[in-house]
Amino acid sequence: MMIFKTKHWPRYKDIGQLFWRHGRSSVFRNLADISDLHDDNPIAPNGKEPTPEEFVADLEKMGPTFIKLGQILSSRSDLLPARYLKALTKLQDKCEPFPFEEAEKIIERELGVRLSKAFREFDPKPIAAASLGQVHRAVLRDGRKVAVKVQRPGIRKQIAEDLEVLEELGAFADSHTEVGRRHRLAEVVDQFHKTLVQELDYQREASNLLVIGECLRDFPHIRVAQPVNDFTTRDVLTMTYIDGCKITDLNPVVRLDFDGAVLADELFRAYLKQTLVDGIFHADPHPGNIFITSDFRIGLLDMGMVGRITPGMQEKLIKLLLAISEGRADDVASIAIQISETDDDFDEAHFRRDIGDLILQMRDNTLTQLDIGRLLLEVGRIAGQTGLFVASELTMLSKTMLQLHEIGRCLDPAYNPNAAIRRHVSAILKERLQKDLTPGNLFSTLLETKEFTAQLPSRLVKILDTVGRGQVELKMRNDDTLRILDGFQKVANRIATGLVLAALIVGAALLMQIHTDFTILGYPGFAMICFMIAAAGAAFLLLDIFGHDLKGPKKPRS
Repeated sequence: MMIFKTKHWPRYKDIGQLFWRHGRSSVFRNLADISDLHDDNPIAPNGKEPTPEEFVADLEKMGPTFIKLGQILSSRSDLLPARYLKALTKLQDKCEPFPFEEAEKIIERELGVRLSKAFREFDPKPIAAASLGQVHRAVLRDGRKVAVKVQRPGIRKQIAEDLEVLEELGAFADSHTEVGRRHRLAEVVDQFHKTLVQELDYQREASNLLVIGECLRDFPHIRVAQPVNDFTTRDVLTMTYIDGCKITDLNPVVRLDFDGAVLADELFRAYLKQTLVDGIFHADPHPGNIFITSDFRIGLLDMGMVGRITPGMQEKLIKLLLAISEGRADDVASIAIQISETDDDFDEAHFRRDIGDLILQMRDNTLTQLDIGRLLLEVGRIAGQTGLFVASELTMLSKTMLQLHEIGRCLDPAYNPNAAIRRHVSAILKERLQKDLTPGNLFSTLLETKEFTAQLPSRLVKILDTVGRGQVELKMRNDDTLRILDGFQKVANRIATGLVLAALIVGAALLMQIHTDFTILGYPGFAMICFMIAAAGAAFLLLDIFGHDLKGPKKPRS
């Protein structure tokens, strides 16, 4: 039973108002029947439905936790319609700045020195203010220009309370609603909790900047801000200052000064390398985090949200992207099933049929119309509708590809990510091979080969001796072991019930010979009670047999 804590009542009210305002819109109504890939109509046909943009605006009003939740939901095509995903990807994390005096106190507390001792110059006016913190321009004592990100005061307490509310609601939805069980909303909230906690730790973000900066050092047109470790703590992040402007603020005249196609292609190739070779990638490349520097390079900012992919998953994602770009529907469906988790209601035939229709629709489009990110989101949507839980890596990759597509179009309207995948895949596979061919991996393989070769003769002799003596045993594994054991348990229970009923009947028959003062219908009362219990038990057992066993096994779903 859900317990509503009184301290959370104001937040329950806010969430209730959100549901009341948007409950009639497709964001909630169509969780099980989401609009198709190309439904870009922001308003319902009757004109009364709140628009996706209004939903995004309401999330922004509810504060930092719900802004971040919206960013996470922008990759969940199994939960939200396509037009809402599109609106959420444009969610701008902009807030009013907090007073400089508070920022100064936090910096001095975290660094342990006065602001004037740590910095030669420090601009009290922030250059950017978001839900979790704000950024100030500064100059270190050694003359280096830096950007200092300061976490908002009290933000941890506010987010902790919001997360507690969301966890309560997620658990309630999973326990009491079909939508909650189908989409595992408690798991969604738990994953969001982990992501947000990591993003609140600026030391972790500093580590992400170092790792991704090293991964992209061979890309001449890309710059990654690097942390200044001596001036970085959990609540303060000091990093190199990248001079430039947001990619969305470029005017047509400035675009003539650089080759947008080259920048777009290098950015896309960089993200393919991060995702499919390095296993760690910037998971939030929305236009607000991408700068064009003063020397016309791409600057990557805000590494609080990163994705991590295991080597095994990387190989499957490479195959999936290739299958999509080449229009191989069967392979797309098979790989999606391999990297996902199924439930008891998974309809594989329905899933494969819908994927086939999607790929066929893709083939009818021109290359410039194809959006790999939206296509991956649509694969996730179809999976959610047919009982398949796609891996979180796929949802993050789809969101990243969707944002990269938008950035690529800002740099070069004719840029085609689909062709870029096919063009760069050979280089990606080569890099993966080179990464795997390390001395450690080679020596490990040699040792395993040596051990296998040394033990092979003795194993062959043992196998042949076993066959010769007729001692070969065949062991089989059955995925339905638990179901079979449950069936055996039911059989044993019925046998035991039958024996107890038989004993009651025999005992009652013997008691009939003993005359007592207590009688029922003229017969000994205790004996009659035993007979009635036996009759009731027998009737229940027969009803159970006729109600279940005689129906026969259920036909498997096609």
